[in-house]
Amino acid sequence: MLPLVIAAQDKKLVNYVSPIIGTAKMGHTFPGATVPFGAIQLSPDTDTIPYAVDDRYNGEVYRYCAGYQYDDPTIVGFSHTHFSGTGHSDLGDLVAMPTVGEVQLNPGTADKPETGYRSAYSHSKELAQANYYKVMLEEPKVLAELTTSERVGFHRYTFPKSDQSHIILDFKSAIYNYDQKNIWTVVRVLNDSVATGYMQSSGWARTRTVYFAVTFSKPFKNYGASSTREKVPYQGFWRKFNQNENFPDIAGQKIAMHFDFDTQDQEQIQMKIAISPVSMKNALANMEAEIPDWDFERVKYAGQALWEAELQKIKVDLLEEDDYVNFYTAMYHAALMPTVYMDVNGEYKGLDHEVHKADGFVNYTSFSLWDTFRAFHPYLNLINPERNADMVSSMMAHYDQSVLKMLPIWSHYANDNWCMSGYHSVSVIADAILKGVYKGDARAALAACVQTANTRNYEGIGEYIDYGYVPDEVSGTSVSNTLEYAYDDWCIAQLAKHLDVQDVYDTFIKRSENWRNLYDANIGFMRPKDTNGKFREEFDVLETHGQGFIEGNTWNYSLYVPHNPVALIETMGGKTQFQTYLDSLFSMHLPDKFFANTEDITREGIIGNYVHGNEPSHHVVYLYNIAGAPWKAQSRIRMIMDNQYHTGHDGLGGNDDCGQMSAWYIFNALGFYPVSPASDEYWIGSPIVKSATMHLGEGKIFQVEAVNQSEKNVYVKQVKLNGKTVNDFKIKHSEIVNGGKLTFVMSSKPSKR
Repeated sequence: MLPLVIAAQDKKLVNYVSPIIGTAKMGHTFPGATVPFGAIQLSPDTDTIPYAVDDRYNGEVYRYCAGYQYDDPTIVGFSHTHFSGTGHSDLGDLVAMPTVGEVQLNPGTADKPETGYRSAYSHSKELAQANYYKVMLEEPKVLAELTTSERVGFHRYTFPKSDQSHIILDFKSAIYNYDQKNIWTVVRVLNDSVATGYMQSSGWARTRTVYFAVTFSKPFKNYGASSTREKVPYQGFWRKFNQNENFPDIAGQKIAMHFDFDTQDQEQIQMKIAISPVSMKNALANMEAEIPDWDFERVKYAGQALWEAELQKIKVDLLEEDDYVNFYTAMYHAALMPTVYMDVNGEYKGLDHEVHKADGFVNYTSFSLWDTFRAFHPYLNLINPERNADMVSSMMAHYDQSVLKMLPIWSHYANDNWCMSGYHSVSVIADAILKGVYKGDARAALAACVQTANTRNYEGIGEYIDYGYVPDEVSGTSVSNTLEYAYDDWCIAQLAKHLDVQDVYDTFIKRSENWRNLYDANIGFMRPKDTNGKFREEFDVLETHGQGFIEGNTWNYSLYVPHNPVALIETMGGKTQFQTYLDSLFSMHLPDKFFANTEDITREGIIGNYVHGNEPSHHVVYLYNIAGAPWKAQSRIRMIMDNQYHTGHDGLGGNDDCGQMSAWYIFNALGFYPVSPASDEYWIGSPIVKSATMHLGEGKIFQVEAVNQSEKNVYVKQVKLNGKTVNDFKIKHSEIVNGGKLTFVMSSKPSKR
């Protein structure tokens, strides 16, 4: 057998991608077919858990944020849009499912799949690869295969011999579903192999429309529909038609359709479904432009070639095969979202629900900014700067179209769902401008940042400006809001400084110190404070729920001052005391009761009381570097990587959150991390690579070498950049993008100099 390093060089890197790797016990990633940042993310869904039961939130639905749960015994169907690793959900549009036998237009139940169109399946007959998924559906004995282009899902179904073969299309939204989510669906059957339509839904995105076009490789012999509609006084005179059988003009709130075929044994029927944010006409044009033929293998391999090009941007030499799987799966996850949100002609629907045309940029959607500003967007600034520049342009277009005049908070499909805290688009924008990635109007960007940060009626910003903190009675997440606003304000100050806008710099650099106003020196933690300036009396430093924080406790959040960590250490008692704090964070035990009410924090994502499974702590381990113990950072970085990232279906210790968890892994595998985006600095850690080559565009290459690398040699004895010793454990962005070589000398013993 060839040594792994030779195998890695000879084999395609897509062979190391494992799309099946997901979040432990949550299933928040999808294993289906897509191309990098593709609008179509075609994947199996394994159940249809309702969002609410008896008008109350159903906690079980949380496991289905991505639609796929590895332990489920049945597949409901294959839907075309998904989120990757989010802690809330939407989408799951346009569910397709091949069936044989009597037509059934309901999904049935997991314990009785025969009562609907779902099917049992086995992982032994399931395969997930980059841009390819296949599974044997046991009940109809149909082999289902999926691949995609950027805007088109391509299905290939191999049927048994039957005069009752069907393809079901269920147009009801399938993820985080409830009775009122689907507002209206229209389907127009144009001929014996083509249909178009649109569906409107109201969920996480309040007003969302998806236009689609469907075409089959074989004419169907019959088709039909079922539609349920809320009882209303007036329903018109459509009763003159039988709308359930072979009627081409269909509309309703909850529509499912069947398309019927006669099939020979092992006959393949193919189907393409294209989507558009604008129109049915554009959906057809997208299909014709991207997949004009029926060559499934060509489309599959073309998509895999796109993935290979994406993965080739960083080539690594690692110690173990599992490390290759983890690394390239992380790169795969970090290229799933945001997704392209425009048609091949450049048209897209804006936040104002008008049709716009992207001028000189690709428009993207699904910005999970509370997560991704930390490492994902800085990662793109290095290996995908053109894409990140387009994403900033997309954020600016969002701002221009917003009647509220705010940059995106958490946006998708021409909506902002306002999820999570902070206004972290300002971090992404400032970071991209300061690093020379975004070449647009920087002063207009600064104005948008300032306007967003001064929107007084949004989540306590007015009180934050007036009091210097968000008061406890104003917001249930008052402390985390204050800390995150303070960091964002620092980002605005850095951008203003860069543009020499002194008054804006003065205002926001002052606001960036507002974190000090919620530090309670009597207990040594951040703590909620009311409008009278009094700290909350009943306060539990371990509880993650109802204490003024979002998805974390004060042990973790008290360390969230990434823009001024030196002052934080001084405020918390100096380096020695701060080291003790960090040691305790990683070594203490957090009992289950303290996160029992927070569904996206589980034991798998926790080390001691350090919550890696949620993002606010992702920079924390690097604080050892300036607390006088960088060797502790090095050992704990390697420990986190070993503990929180694995191969297999439950390989991640927390939600991947649109690539943030994966970007953290990539940076740390290379040996450095952006502790405070909008700074030009990366902090030195402990790499796991033996060597790495980063292709940065324009012929620039940055290399990483770890001399004496091994599982035991986790400590950094020496660091050199282009032959010059690095003494402060920091390197600059310009030093990376200009090309060069970063050399680590590794050791089994800590270097305490």
